[in-house]
Amino acid sequence: MLTAASLVLLMTPGLAFFYGGMSQQKSVLNMMMMSFGAMFVVALIYVLWGWSMSYGTENIGGVFANPFEFFGLKDSITDADGNFLAGAWGYPNVIDIAFQVTFAIITVALISGSIAGRVKYGTWLAFAGIWVTLAYFPLAHMVWGGGLLSGSEDGFAAKIFGTTDDGDGGLVASVPPIDFAGGTVVHINAGIAGLVLALVIGKRAGFGRVAFRPHNLPFVMLGAALLWFGWFGFNAGSAFAADGFAGLAWVNTTTATAAAIAGWLVVERIRDGHATSLGAASGIVAGLVAITPAAGALTPIGSIFLGVVAGALSALAVGLKFKFGYDDSLDVVGVHLVAGLWGTIGIGFFASETGLFYGGDYKQLVIQIVIALSALIFTGVITTIIAFALKPLGWRVSDEDEASGIDEAEHAETAYDFA
Repeated sequence: MLTAASLVLLMTPGLAFFYGGMSQQKSVLNMMMMSFGAMFVVALIYVLWGWSMSYGTENIGGVFANPFEFFGLKDSITDADGNFLAGAWGYPNVIDIAFQVTFAIITVALISGSIAGRVKYGTWLAFAGIWVTLAYFPLAHMVWGGGLLSGSEDGFAAKIFGTTDDGDGGLVASVPPIDFAGGTVVHINAGIAGLVLALVIGKRAGFGRVAFRPHNLPFVMLGAALLWFGWFGFNAGSAFAADGFAGLAWVNTTTATAAAIAGWLVVERIRDGHATSLGAASGIVAGLVAITPAAGALTPIGSIFLGVVAGALSALAVGLKFKFGYDDSLDVVGVHLVAGLWGTIGIGFFASETGLFYGGDYKQLVIQIVIALSALIFTGVITTIIAFALKPLGWRVSDEDEASGIDEAEHAETAYDFA
Protein backbone atom coordinates (compact mmCIF):
# COMPACT_ATOMS: atom_id res chain seq x y z
CA MET A 1 0.00 0.00 0.00
CA LEU A 2 2.90 2.36 0.63
CA THR A 3 4.21 1.55 -2.84
CA ALA A 4 0.77 2.28 -4.28
CA ALA A 5 0.64 5.56 -2.35
CA SER A 6 4.05 6.53 -3.71
CA LEU A 7 2.92 5.78 -7.24
CA VAL A 8 -0.15 7.99 -6.84
CA LEU A 9 2.02 10.78 -5.42
CA LEU A 10 4.22 10.50 -8.52
CA MET A 11 1.16 11.22 -10.66
CA THR A 12 1.11 14.88 -9.66
CA PRO A 13 4.67 15.65 -10.87
CA GLY A 14 3.72 13.60 -13.94
CA LEU A 15 0.71 15.84 -14.40
CA ALA A 16 3.01 18.85 -14.08
CA PHE A 17 5.00 17.60 -17.08
CA PHE A 18 1.83 16.74 -19.00
CA TYR A 19 0.24 20.15 -18.44
CA GLY A 20 3.58 21.98 -18.66
CA GLY A 21 4.31 20.56 -22.09
CA MET A 22 0.85 21.54 -23.32
CA SER A 23 1.32 25.13 -22.12
CA GLN A 24 2.98 27.97 -23.96
CA GLN A 25 6.71 28.48 -23.45
CA LYS A 26 6.09 31.66 -21.45
CA SER A 27 3.78 29.93 -18.93
CA VAL A 28 5.22 26.43 -18.50
CA LEU A 29 6.80 27.07 -15.08
CA ASN A 30 3.63 28.60 -13.72
CA MET A 31 1.64 25.61 -14.94
CA MET A 32 4.02 23.16 -13.29
CA MET A 33 4.09 25.22 -10.09
CA MET A 34 0.31 24.98 -9.86
CA SER A 35 0.66 21.20 -9.53
CA PHE A 36 3.45 21.49 -6.99
CA GLY A 37 1.43 24.10 -5.12
CA ALA A 38 -1.45 21.64 -4.85
CA MET A 39 0.98 19.10 -3.40
CA PHE A 40 2.09 21.20 -0.46
CA VAL A 41 -1.21 22.95 0.29
CA VAL A 42 -3.34 19.81 0.25
CA ALA A 43 -0.82 17.64 2.08
CA LEU A 44 -0.72 20.07 5.01
CA ILE A 45 -4.49 20.53 5.15
CA TYR A 46 -5.12 16.81 4.91
CA VAL A 47 -3.10 16.16 8.05
CA LEU A 48 -4.89 18.96 9.90
CA TRP A 49 -8.56 18.32 9.06
CA GLY A 50 -8.83 16.54 5.70
CA TRP A 51 -8.64 12.99 7.03
CA SER A 52 -11.13 13.79 9.76
CA MET A 53 -13.62 15.41 7.35
CA SER A 54 -13.35 12.53 4.88
CA TYR A 55 -13.26 9.47 7.13
CA GLY A 56 -14.26 10.58 10.61
CA THR A 57 -16.91 8.66 12.51
CA GLU A 58 -19.05 11.69 13.42
CA ASN A 59 -21.19 11.89 10.27
CA ILE A 60 -22.78 15.30 9.70
CA GLY A 61 -25.85 15.03 7.49
CA GLY A 62 -24.22 12.38 5.33
CA VAL A 63 -22.18 15.16 3.67
CA PHE A 64 -18.99 15.37 5.73
CA ALA A 65 -17.52 14.22 9.01
CA ASN A 66 -16.50 16.35 11.97
CA PRO A 67 -13.23 18.11 11.00
CA PHE A 68 -12.16 18.33 14.66
CA GLU A 69 -12.65 14.67 15.61
CA PHE A 70 -9.24 13.63 14.28
CA PHE A 71 -7.76 17.13 13.87
CA GLY A 72 -4.00 16.89 13.32
CA LEU A 73 -4.43 13.09 13.10
CA LYS A 74 -5.05 12.82 16.82
CA ASP A 75 -6.25 9.32 17.81
CA SER A 76 -5.56 8.21 14.21
CA ILE A 77 -2.03 6.76 14.36
CA THR A 78 -1.40 5.10 17.74
CA ASP A 79 -3.40 4.20 20.82
CA ALA A 80 -2.66 5.22 24.40
CA ASP A 81 -0.03 2.48 24.68
CA GLY A 82 1.80 3.58 21.54
CA ASN A 83 0.56 0.69 19.38
CA PHE A 84 -0.32 1.48 15.79
CA LEU A 85 -4.05 1.55 15.23
CA ALA A 86 -5.48 -0.89 12.71
CA GLY A 87 -7.39 0.66 9.82
CA ALA A 88 -10.53 -0.51 8.06
CA TRP A 89 -8.54 -2.81 5.77
CA GLY A 90 -6.49 -4.55 8.45
CA TYR A 91 -3.15 -2.79 8.02
CA PRO A 92 -2.16 0.23 10.16
CA ASN A 93 -4.47 3.20 9.79
CA VAL A 94 -1.59 5.58 9.10
CA ILE A 95 -0.91 3.71 5.85
CA ASP A 96 -4.45 4.40 4.67
CA ILE A 97 -3.96 8.08 5.53
CA ALA A 98 -0.82 8.09 3.38
CA PHE A 99 -2.72 6.51 0.49
CA GLN A 100 -5.74 8.79 0.67
CA VAL A 101 -3.85 12.09 0.84
CA THR A 102 -2.36 11.42 -2.58
CA PHE A 103 -5.86 11.23 -4.11
CA ALA A 104 -6.77 14.62 -2.68
CA ILE A 105 -3.55 16.14 -4.06
CA ILE A 106 -3.98 14.92 -7.64
CA THR A 107 -7.65 15.95 -7.74
CA VAL A 108 -6.84 19.58 -6.94
CA ALA A 109 -3.90 19.62 -9.36
CA LEU A 110 -6.11 18.38 -12.21
CA ILE A 111 -8.27 21.50 -12.02
CA SER A 112 -5.36 23.81 -12.83
CA GLY A 113 -5.27 22.79 -16.49
CA SER A 114 -8.53 24.61 -17.19
CA ILE A 115 -7.14 28.02 -16.22
CA ALA A 116 -3.60 27.89 -17.58
CA GLY A 117 -1.66 31.06 -18.33
CA ARG A 118 -3.82 33.74 -16.73
CA VAL A 119 -4.27 33.24 -12.97
CA LYS A 120 -2.42 34.72 -10.01
CA TYR A 121 -0.47 32.06 -8.17
CA GLY A 122 -1.52 33.27 -4.73
CA THR A 123 -5.20 33.11 -5.65
CA TRP A 124 -4.72 29.60 -6.99
CA LEU A 125 -3.18 28.47 -3.69
CA ALA A 126 -6.05 30.04 -1.74
CA PHE A 127 -8.54 28.29 -4.03
CA ALA A 128 -6.76 24.96 -3.60
CA GLY A 129 -7.06 25.09 0.17
CA ILE A 130 -10.67 26.22 0.23
CA TRP A 131 -11.85 23.91 -2.55
CA VAL A 132 -10.30 20.75 -1.15
CA THR A 133 -12.00 21.55 2.17
CA LEU A 134 -15.45 22.39 0.86
CA ALA A 135 -15.68 20.15 -2.23
CA TYR A 136 -13.19 17.27 -2.15
CA PHE A 137 -13.37 16.19 1.49
CA PRO A 138 -17.19 16.19 1.57
CA LEU A 139 -17.46 14.25 -1.69
CA ALA A 140 -14.87 11.74 -0.49
CA HIS A 141 -16.97 11.27 2.65
CA MET A 142 -20.20 10.99 0.69
CA VAL A 143 -18.83 8.30 -1.64
CA TRP A 144 -16.16 6.44 0.37
CA GLY A 145 -16.81 7.46 3.96
CA GLY A 146 -20.35 6.17 4.43
CA GLY A 147 -22.20 9.30 3.32
CA LEU A 148 -25.09 10.02 0.98
CA LEU A 149 -23.48 8.65 -2.20
CA SER A 150 -22.15 5.46 -0.61
CA GLY A 151 -23.74 2.06 -0.21
CA SER A 152 -24.70 2.70 3.41
CA GLU A 153 -28.26 2.26 4.61
CA ASP A 154 -28.62 6.06 4.79
CA GLY A 155 -27.37 6.74 1.26
CA PHE A 156 -29.31 7.60 -1.88
CA ALA A 157 -28.90 4.09 -3.30
CA ALA A 158 -30.62 2.54 -0.29
CA LYS A 159 -33.46 5.05 -0.58
CA ILE A 160 -34.00 4.20 -4.24
CA PHE A 161 -33.80 0.39 -4.29
CA GLY A 162 -33.88 -0.59 -0.62
CA THR A 163 -31.42 -2.34 1.67
CA THR A 164 -30.12 -5.81 2.35
CA ASP A 165 -28.34 -7.56 5.23
CA ASP A 166 -24.57 -6.97 5.20
CA GLY A 167 -23.91 -10.29 6.96
CA ASP A 168 -22.78 -8.62 10.19
CA GLY A 169 -26.17 -7.63 11.50
CA GLY A 170 -26.30 -4.31 9.64
CA LEU A 171 -27.93 -3.00 6.50
CA VAL A 172 -26.45 -1.79 3.21
CA ALA A 173 -27.91 -0.72 -0.12
CA SER A 174 -29.14 -3.68 -2.15
CA VAL A 175 -27.58 -2.06 -5.26
CA PRO A 176 -24.58 -0.06 -3.99
CA PRO A 177 -22.91 2.59 -6.16
CA ILE A 178 -19.58 1.60 -7.69
CA ASP A 179 -16.69 4.07 -7.63
CA PHE A 180 -13.66 1.84 -7.36
CA ALA A 181 -10.93 4.49 -7.37
CA GLY A 182 -12.47 7.91 -7.94
CA GLY A 183 -14.66 8.50 -10.99
CA THR A 184 -16.92 10.81 -8.99
CA VAL A 185 -14.56 11.82 -6.19
CA VAL A 186 -11.62 12.66 -8.46
CA HIS A 187 -12.49 13.14 -12.11
CA ILE A 188 -16.08 14.37 -12.22
CA ASN A 189 -15.20 16.49 -9.21
CA ALA A 190 -12.16 18.08 -10.85
CA GLY A 191 -13.78 18.29 -14.29
CA ILE A 192 -16.84 20.28 -13.27
CA ALA A 193 -14.67 22.51 -11.05
CA GLY A 194 -12.46 23.23 -14.05
CA LEU A 195 -15.48 24.16 -16.15
CA VAL A 196 -16.81 26.53 -13.51
CA LEU A 197 -13.44 28.28 -13.12
CA ALA A 198 -13.02 28.63 -16.88
CA LEU A 199 -16.41 30.33 -17.07
CA VAL A 200 -15.93 32.60 -14.06
CA ILE A 201 -12.34 33.66 -14.77
CA GLY A 202 -12.82 34.08 -18.50
CA LYS A 203 -10.83 33.42 -21.64
CA ARG A 204 -7.18 33.94 -22.41
CA ALA A 205 -6.38 36.90 -24.60
CA GLY A 206 -6.68 35.72 -28.19
CA PHE A 207 -8.81 32.64 -27.46
CA GLY A 208 -10.46 31.53 -30.68
CA ARG A 209 -8.03 33.55 -32.79
CA VAL A 210 -4.59 32.46 -31.60
CA ALA A 211 -3.36 28.87 -31.88
CA PHE A 212 -2.20 28.00 -28.35
CA ARG A 213 0.06 25.15 -29.40
CA PRO A 214 1.87 22.87 -26.92
CA HIS A 215 5.40 24.17 -26.53
CA ASN A 216 7.03 20.80 -25.71
CA LEU A 217 5.38 17.58 -26.88
CA PRO A 218 8.13 15.35 -25.41
CA PHE A 219 7.16 16.80 -22.00
CA VAL A 220 3.56 15.85 -22.74
CA MET A 221 4.54 12.29 -23.62
CA LEU A 222 6.75 12.02 -20.54
CA GLY A 223 3.91 13.28 -18.37
CA ALA A 224 1.48 10.80 -19.89
CA ALA A 225 3.95 7.97 -19.27
CA LEU A 226 4.39 8.98 -15.61
CA LEU A 227 0.63 9.26 -15.19
CA TRP A 228 0.06 5.79 -16.66
CA PHE A 229 2.76 4.32 -14.42
CA GLY A 230 1.44 6.05 -11.31
CA TRP A 231 -2.14 5.12 -12.14
CA PHE A 232 -1.44 1.49 -11.28
CA GLY A 233 -1.08 2.66 -7.70
CA PHE A 234 -4.32 4.58 -8.14
CA ASN A 235 -6.38 1.66 -9.43
CA ALA A 236 -4.65 -1.54 -8.35
CA GLY A 237 -3.91 0.04 -4.98
CA SER A 238 -7.62 0.65 -4.49
CA ALA A 239 -8.06 -3.10 -4.04
CA PHE A 240 -6.31 -2.50 -0.68
CA ALA A 241 -4.45 -5.82 -0.92
CA ALA A 242 -1.91 -7.58 -3.12
CA ASP A 243 -4.40 -10.10 -4.46
CA GLY A 244 -6.28 -11.17 -7.55
CA PHE A 245 -8.65 -8.23 -7.27
CA ALA A 246 -5.67 -5.88 -7.57
CA GLY A 247 -4.42 -7.90 -10.52
CA LEU A 248 -7.78 -7.57 -12.26
CA ALA A 249 -7.70 -3.79 -11.72
CA TRP A 250 -4.16 -3.67 -13.17
CA VAL A 251 -5.13 -5.62 -16.30
CA ASN A 252 -8.33 -3.62 -16.79
CA THR A 253 -6.39 -0.36 -16.43
CA THR A 254 -3.92 -1.37 -19.11
CA THR A 255 -6.59 -2.72 -21.44
CA ALA A 256 -8.93 0.25 -21.22
CA THR A 257 -6.06 2.72 -21.68
CA ALA A 258 -4.77 0.94 -24.76
CA ALA A 259 -8.27 0.91 -26.23
CA ALA A 260 -8.71 4.63 -25.50
CA ILE A 261 -5.52 5.49 -27.37
CA ALA A 262 -6.90 3.61 -30.38
CA GLY A 263 -10.29 5.33 -30.06
CA TRP A 264 -8.75 8.80 -29.91
CA LEU A 265 -6.35 8.22 -32.81
CA VAL A 266 -9.07 6.79 -35.04
CA VAL A 267 -11.17 9.91 -34.49
CA GLU A 268 -8.15 12.11 -35.21
CA ARG A 269 -7.31 10.18 -38.36
CA ILE A 270 -10.85 10.40 -39.71
CA ARG A 271 -11.40 14.03 -38.70
CA ASP A 272 -7.97 15.58 -39.28
CA GLY A 273 -6.09 13.12 -41.46
CA HIS A 274 -3.33 12.57 -38.86
CA ALA A 275 -2.74 10.57 -35.70
CA THR A 276 -0.77 12.85 -33.36
CA SER A 277 1.47 12.37 -30.34
CA LEU A 278 -0.71 14.82 -28.40
CA GLY A 279 -3.71 12.66 -29.31
CA ALA A 280 -1.98 9.50 -28.11
CA ALA A 281 -1.01 11.14 -24.81
CA SER A 282 -4.51 12.53 -24.34
CA GLY A 283 -6.02 9.15 -25.19
CA ILE A 284 -3.91 7.60 -22.44
CA VAL A 285 -5.37 10.00 -19.89
CA ALA A 286 -8.94 9.57 -21.17
CA GLY A 287 -8.70 5.79 -20.84
CA LEU A 288 -7.19 6.00 -17.37
CA VAL A 289 -9.91 8.38 -16.25
CA ALA A 290 -12.72 6.19 -17.58
CA ILE A 291 -11.47 2.94 -16.06
CA THR A 292 -10.77 4.50 -12.64
CA PRO A 293 -14.27 3.99 -11.20
CA ALA A 294 -14.72 0.68 -13.04
CA ALA A 295 -11.38 -1.10 -12.65
CA GLY A 296 -12.66 -3.67 -10.17
CA ALA A 297 -16.10 -4.21 -11.66
CA LEU A 298 -15.41 -5.05 -15.33
CA THR A 299 -13.88 -7.89 -17.28
CA PRO A 300 -10.92 -7.10 -19.56
CA ILE A 301 -13.26 -7.36 -22.58
CA GLY A 302 -15.68 -4.93 -20.99
CA SER A 303 -12.72 -2.64 -20.32
CA ILE A 304 -11.90 -2.58 -24.04
CA PHE A 305 -15.38 -1.29 -24.86
CA LEU A 306 -15.30 1.22 -22.04
CA GLY A 307 -11.87 2.49 -23.08
CA VAL A 308 -12.43 2.83 -26.82
CA VAL A 309 -15.62 4.82 -26.25
CA ALA A 310 -13.82 7.02 -23.71
CA GLY A 311 -11.06 7.82 -26.20
CA ALA A 312 -13.47 8.62 -29.00
CA LEU A 313 -15.80 10.69 -26.82
CA SER A 314 -12.99 12.76 -25.35
CA ALA A 315 -11.40 13.34 -28.77
CA LEU A 316 -14.71 14.80 -29.90
CA ALA A 317 -15.42 16.64 -26.62
CA VAL A 318 -12.22 18.72 -26.58
CA GLY A 319 -13.66 20.76 -29.44
CA LEU A 320 -16.75 21.77 -27.46
CA LYS A 321 -14.91 24.72 -25.90
CA PHE A 322 -14.74 26.41 -29.30
CA LYS A 323 -18.39 25.71 -30.01
CA PHE A 324 -19.64 27.00 -26.66
CA GLY A 325 -16.97 29.63 -26.03
CA TYR A 326 -15.42 28.58 -22.72
CA ASP A 327 -11.62 28.55 -22.47
CA ASP A 328 -10.75 25.20 -20.89
CA SER A 329 -7.08 25.71 -21.65
CA LEU A 330 -5.74 22.13 -21.42
CA ASP A 331 -8.98 20.17 -21.88
CA VAL A 332 -9.83 19.27 -18.30
CA VAL A 333 -13.51 19.28 -19.26
CA GLY A 334 -13.09 17.34 -22.49
CA VAL A 335 -10.97 14.62 -20.88
CA HIS A 336 -11.61 14.41 -17.15
CA LEU A 337 -15.25 15.46 -16.98
CA VAL A 338 -16.40 13.64 -20.10
CA ALA A 339 -14.37 10.45 -19.56
CA GLY A 340 -15.15 10.55 -15.83
CA LEU A 341 -18.88 10.74 -16.52
CA TRP A 342 -18.65 7.99 -19.11
CA GLY A 343 -16.60 5.72 -16.85
CA THR A 344 -18.99 6.17 -13.94
CA ILE A 345 -22.13 5.66 -16.00
CA GLY A 346 -20.56 2.97 -18.21
CA ILE A 347 -20.32 0.72 -15.14
CA GLY A 348 -24.09 0.48 -15.34
CA PHE A 349 -23.70 -1.15 -18.76
CA PHE A 350 -20.51 -3.19 -18.40
CA ALA A 351 -20.23 -4.27 -14.73
CA SER A 352 -19.60 -8.00 -14.90
CA GLU A 353 -22.22 -8.91 -12.27
CA THR A 354 -24.75 -6.08 -12.14
CA GLY A 355 -24.40 -4.25 -15.47
CA LEU A 356 -27.21 -4.03 -17.98
CA PHE A 357 -25.28 -6.01 -20.61
CA TYR A 358 -24.23 -8.74 -18.17
CA GLY A 359 -26.79 -8.96 -15.38
CA GLY A 360 -29.67 -7.72 -17.50
CA ASP A 361 -30.80 -5.29 -14.78
CA TYR A 362 -31.19 -1.54 -15.07
CA LYS A 363 -30.74 -0.76 -11.37
CA GLN A 364 -26.95 -0.34 -11.38
CA LEU A 365 -27.22 2.04 -14.32
CA VAL A 366 -29.76 4.17 -12.46
CA ILE A 367 -27.59 4.32 -9.35
CA GLN A 368 -24.50 5.30 -11.37
CA ILE A 369 -26.39 8.12 -13.09
CA VAL A 370 -27.67 9.38 -9.73
CA ILE A 371 -24.22 9.55 -8.12
CA ALA A 372 -22.69 11.16 -11.23
CA LEU A 373 -25.35 13.88 -11.38
CA SER A 374 -25.19 14.42 -7.62
CA ALA A 375 -21.43 14.97 -7.80
CA LEU A 376 -21.86 17.37 -10.72
CA ILE A 377 -24.44 19.48 -8.92
CA PHE A 378 -22.69 19.49 -5.55
CA THR A 379 -19.25 20.45 -6.84
CA GLY A 380 -20.63 22.85 -9.44
CA VAL A 381 -22.45 24.87 -6.79
CA ILE A 382 -19.59 24.81 -4.27
CA THR A 383 -16.97 25.80 -6.86
CA THR A 384 -19.12 28.66 -8.15
CA ILE A 385 -19.43 30.07 -4.63
CA ILE A 386 -15.67 29.78 -4.01
CA ALA A 387 -14.76 31.28 -7.39
CA PHE A 388 -16.88 34.39 -6.82
CA ALA A 389 -15.81 34.69 -3.18
CA LEU A 390 -12.17 34.91 -4.29
CA LYS A 391 -12.80 37.61 -6.89
CA PRO A 392 -11.86 40.45 -4.50
CA LEU A 393 -8.46 38.76 -4.10
CA GLY A 394 -8.02 38.97 -7.87
CA TRP A 395 -8.01 35.98 -10.19
CA ARG A 396 -6.37 37.39 -13.30
CA VAL A 397 -2.87 38.66 -13.86
CA SER A 398 -2.68 41.95 -15.77
CA ASP A 399 -3.08 41.99 -19.53
CA GLU A 400 0.56 43.02 -19.85
CA ASP A 401 1.79 40.13 -17.69
CA GLU A 402 -0.36 37.65 -19.58
CA ALA A 403 1.04 38.89 -22.88
CA SER A 404 4.69 39.03 -21.83
CA GLY A 405 4.65 35.80 -19.86
CA ILE A 406 3.16 34.70 -16.57
CA ASP A 407 6.34 32.82 -15.61
CA GLU A 408 8.39 35.98 -15.30
CA ALA A 409 5.55 38.03 -13.82
CA GLU A 410 4.57 35.53 -11.11
CA HIS A 411 7.82 33.67 -10.45
CA ALA A 412 10.61 35.92 -11.81
CA GLU A 413 11.87 33.00 -13.90
CA THR A 414 11.80 31.67 -17.44
CA ALA A 415 11.83 28.04 -18.45
CA TYR A 416 14.51 28.47 -21.10
CA ASP A 417 17.54 30.76 -21.27
CA PHE A 418 18.33 31.76 -24.84
CA ALA A 419 21.48 33.73 -24.02
